[in-house]
Amino acid sequence: MSERDDRRKAVASRLRLSREMAGLTQGQVAKSLNWHRPTVSEIEAGRRRVSVEELAILAEMYGVNVSWVVGEEDEDSSLATDRVKLAARELSKLREEDLDRVLQLVQALRASRGATE
Repeated sequence: MSERDDRRKAVASRLRLSREMAGLTQGQVAKSLNWHRPTVSEIEAGRRRVSVEELAILAEMYGVNVSWVVGEEDEDSSLATDRVKLAARELSKLREEDLDRVLQLVQALRASRGATE
């Protein structure tokens, strides 16, 4: 496999991971962009090239940086940021009383590990 193929596979993998972290299916992405679902599948498998414009659109939709998708940004910091965004998105869907319970659980976990606020 060539370096170009390796890079395409890495971009494809990051796009798939980003879509999953955004809580979207391939079908939802395709419908939103007026694409066929196999187009998204081929991109995520690394079998189809992605234009710069498509890459920017997908990154924005998934809430990630293009620089991370193409491997120019530190993976750990970007994934941590993406996980925080995902957590915030999921927490925003909770009812107020459920959110209070989650916050109490977080505080209890931190206290059990000796963490300070």
